[in-house]
Amino acid sequence: MSQRVDKSGERTLAVVTKADKAPEGLLEKVTADDVNIGLGYVCVRNRIGKESYEEAREEEAHLFHSHPLLSKIDKSIVGVPVLAQKLVHIQATIISKCLPEIVRKINDKLNSSVSELNKMPQHLSSVGEAMTVFMRIIGFSKESLRKILLRGEFDEYPEDRRMHCTARLVEMLNQYAGELQKSAENKLTENFLMDEMMVLDEAKGIGLHNFLPRTAFLVILQKKVKEISKKPVDFMAKVWDYIETVLITVFMNHCENYPQLQSAMRRATHNLVAKIKDESFDRVMEIVEMEKLADYTCSPEYMSDWGKLMAQQNLFMEVMNDYSKTTRIMIEGFGEIEVGHLRGHSDVREQAFDMKMRITAYWKVVLKRLVDSMALHLLLRVRNLVDQDMEAEIVNELMGSPVGGPGAIQRMLEESPSAAKKRERLNKSIKLLKDSKEVVAQIIDRITVVD
Repeated sequence: MSQRVDKSGERTLAVVTKADKAPEGLLEKVTADDVNIGLGYVCVRNRIGKESYEEAREEEAHLFHSHPLLSKIDKSIVGVPVLAQKLVHIQATIISKCLPEIVRKINDKLNSSVSELNKMPQHLSSVGEAMTVFMRIIGFSKESLRKILLRGEFDEYPEDRRMHCTARLVEMLNQYAGELQKSAENKLTENFLMDEMMVLDEAKGIGLHNFLPRTAFLVILQKKVKEISKKPVDFMAKVWDYIETVLITVFMNHCENYPQLQSAMRRATHNLVAKIKDESFDRVMEIVEMEKLADYTCSPEYMSDWGKLMAQQNLFMEVMNDYSKTTRIMIEGFGEIEVGHLRGHSDVREQAFDMKMRITAYWKVVLKRLVDSMALHLLLRVRNLVDQDMEAEIVNELMGSPVGGPGAIQRMLEESPSAAKKRERLNKSIKLLKDSKEVVAQIIDRITVVD
């Protein structure tokens, strides 16, 4: 039967009970070991009737000492005490093989529990401790924001591209610049020079005819600026909405163990970004209004670009005056354009061409300013937000609340029921694991003694 589960026999111990009932040939059987009993034999005498344990052991010892056949069996394999000693030794051997793995698992679990407990927030017991933790959270959050918003470092969020903020801001700025340029190009070749000629007609005055009226130029400029005036506002709204999500993500990560503090951080962030967004809108609208007000630039590129564009006027006039030439011509900066509709407007088309080239050259300056000024404003405002505004807004949110004062800080940092329960569970686990280590150490000591 034992060989079904222990073919090698190395885990089998044979106990011969009632040795006094069948002593004949027993010595030969336990000596020959025909069935491969790896742990050997032990012969015992069972208790009879109402014998006590002590009486049974005395009778057993007398039996194996005086019986003519049983007394010949080696004393190392007879008697219940010998059986008990063998079982203890077998058990100790088995346990000793398991102990290293048991000790390792206890240590792993203990280290894990201690580490988890150490990661939990400090259990606050005074206003001073609460204020210290609060300022530490503010400090860590500000440093994270400096890294991802100002310095372009994203080691804290390596896999979250949304938090690679400088790259995302550049993408949004490039998209904004592209949208401005695209909106400006939409009408470059539609009804070429018609808008300019209409404005020139309305700006006529008593005077020489070869002077471009500045009022006409400003009318065209203001119309173009007005057409794209919503895009800078939309860009700022998009940028600040994005920055708000970044701020909230950072603050929530740094105060994840303080849900009440998270709520205050979220409110402070929303309020501050709303203020900054309004300021940015005002700044953007001011920039747009400045572009409408006057036509000015110190950039030498304006005169250079205008000169290149005007170099094509001779080709344009040849087509206008020579009816044998095709009315579709290629003008650099505009592509292929239909100009046949202009042959009936000889009085103003030359002036209109000049104005178109001036507007085109100057519009490049305007678009560049609308991008550069947004970028510089954004860089300055984000830096001020991180270095100055955010901390003040959060402190004001806490200290200026209806339950304000230093007590508010402590209440905001009170341990939540779930955190308190977790702390209690970890402490109990750590105590139990330490006790287990002591128990295992004692077992190892006993096994060493037995060996």
